[in-house]
Amino acid sequence: MSKIIIHGGFFSESSTNIETKIAKQQALLRIVKDSYAYLQNHSALETVVFAVSQLEDDELFNAGIGSQIQSDGKIRMSASLMDGESQKMSGVINIEEVKNPIQVAQVLMQVDDRILGGSGATNFARKHGFEPFSTEIPQRRAEYEAKLASLGTGTVGCVALDKNGKIAVATSTGGKGFEIPGRISDSATVAGNYANEFCGVSLTGVGEDIVSNATAAKIVTRVTDGFSIEKAFEKTFSELKPYDGFAGAIGIDKQGNIFHQDSHPSMVFASFDGENEEVFE
Repeated sequence: MSKIIIHGGFFSESSTNIETKIAKQQALLRIVKDSYAYLQNHSALETVVFAVSQLEDDELFNAGIGSQIQSDGKIRMSASLMDGESQKMSGVINIEEVKNPIQVAQVLMQVDDRILGGSGATNFARKHGFEPFSTEIPQRRAEYEAKLASLGTGTVGCVALDKNGKIAVATSTGGKGFEIPGRISDSATVAGNYANEFCGVSLTGVGEDIVSNATAAKIVTRVTDGFSIEKAFEKTFSELKPYDGFAGAIGIDKQGNIFHQDSHPSMVFASFDGENEEVFE
């Protein structure tokens, strides 16, 4: 009964021409199907790292390669990983010059100090064999130099349910662009990335809005307490409305129900269960 869903931020983060839209649809379908095949012989935890690594490696998305540049001209990325079975979460915040922040988070899962920030995160990566790697692309440098701030809604994520009924979730972001150095997004917090044995949820959108609403943790808690995944999403997203919170979320519950919702159009996503595929339109 293995299931998988991925997201790649909001479509409004990039140009809205038809070529970009088709490219994102094709990339998401390719990655979700490759990741589903990987899921057949790997755990949910291993699979979400596999999927998010592929999303980080595709410059169509704002994570890993193609990450946004902060106000001081540097790229700092964040990513986290959560195992629904063990309830362990690991992550990196404002890490610099690594190709795949989610893979650093995966290594951190094995140590006691599992969430590291800034130079501590970067130094840990170097000590564990992650070579210096610039994730800057010419488009991001041009945007930075022209001061063309994006909406800041670019993040990638994956939720997987494996054949043993285990759930895991991973989320990675290149930031919103032009932010104050040291800003912390939702992606490496329980507001943006959360799972337990009942449900897993990954978020994209404006990090401050997502943190204010504790969005991922609320959805998962409500499913744990007996809400259907649809009702848990509906209730939690209704709580964003008083301040026009900008968020999109993907989730899977332990019964294999897949759900996604966004507060503003349009989150880009794809899901696959071996037979049925869905991709954003």
